[in-house]
Amino acid sequence: MVVFCSPTSLSWTHFISSSLHIPQSFSVGETNRFRVFCGAAPSQRDNHMAVSVTGATGFIGKRLVQRLHADNHNVCVLTRSKSKAELIFPVKNFPGIIIAEEAGWKDCIEGSNAVVNLAGMPISTRWSPEIKKEIKQSRIRVTSKVVDLINNSPQGVQPTVLVSATAVGYYGTSETRVFDESSPSGNDYLAEVCREWEATALKVNKDVRLALIRIGVVLGKDGGALAKMIPLFMMFAGGPLGSGQQWFSWIHLEDIVNLIYEALSNPSYRGVYSSIHQLDHCSCFPYKSVFIMLIDFFHMFILLLFTKISGVINGTAPNPVRLSEMCDQLGNVMGRPSWLPVPDFALKAVLGEGASVVLEGQKVLPAKAKELGFPFKYPYVKDALKSILS
Repeated sequence: MVVFCSPTSLSWTHFISSSLHIPQSFSVGETNRFRVFCGAAPSQRDNHMAVSVTGATGFIGKRLVQRLHADNHNVCVLTRSKSKAELIFPVKNFPGIIIAEEAGWKDCIEGSNAVVNLAGMPISTRWSPEIKKEIKQSRIRVTSKVVDLINNSPQGVQPTVLVSATAVGYYGTSETRVFDESSPSGNDYLAEVCREWEATALKVNKDVRLALIRIGVVLGKDGGALAKMIPLFMMFAGGPLGSGQQWFSWIHLEDIVNLIYEALSNPSYRGVYSSIHQLDHCSCFPYKSVFIMLIDFFHMFILLLFTKISGVINGTAPNPVRLSEMCDQLGNVMGRPSWLPVPDFALKAVLGEGASVVLEGQKVLPAKAKELGFPFKYPYVKDALKSILS
């Protein structure tokens, strides 16, 4: 079956398998596969994107898909639960969106010119050895699958852009240091997770533009840390966690979505294919000396750990605050006091090792985003909270 569509509907010129969710306005009939052909003026094609998104049902992913759909881009939601995705993106509100379980990811990615990778298990839970393993593997497994599908895409249908999430946990924690994209990685568990997460994304084909975004604490009303804090403040039971002196590197949900969106469309947001990725492509392999090869490998490994990767962008607001100030500002906006701190031992009793996520922090600055001229709509936490709670 051949489907012809306008630029405002499907524009993917590739086979879409029957494992995908097709909008109700299309009928597959007796065939198991159909092909989509679309016509658009060159200027329309230049500004039009077909984007596949992992983690699309999450806090950031939902808003990103809404933004892409509102701007008439084609979106494929890459999910492990079609039923969950259909509830979040009903056909009547999101016509044209394709929902694909894992069997259909290949067709979606080959029909896209960009991929956004946001998938990963939440970390704000009690960490058992099994949970810690899944926190890491959930990120590496999906990233590896996405990278493999991109790398194995035939010439001509391979996506040209990969925007892959990582986190400010890369830097470790400190109450005194200031981190930007040139800072080395930390030595705790979350830093290890982020290093392996980024190293997996860096294996993407050298012809694909890669942007890694180290995301801070995302503020929004319907998810993330703020959604858990608001009810406590409403009951006059709000206050800082632990000492309150830990740094809180935050970003408004709208700003992180805009940053990802800009990374999709702006070629200045570009990765540098060094470190582990370049071991597959660099000229060091013709060396006859195994000893020299080992030295070269070690040198590249050190680069990955301790030097700047210019394709990394910190997804944080330019004015991080101490957690105590964050809670004071939240209380002021809500007309509630911030007077009831939660002691360290109570959090550790509930979350165990996972309490480090909220008891420790890092002051992270978005040097790369500012250098690229990204316009933060909410640079100050007070304004961000007012917009969210108004």
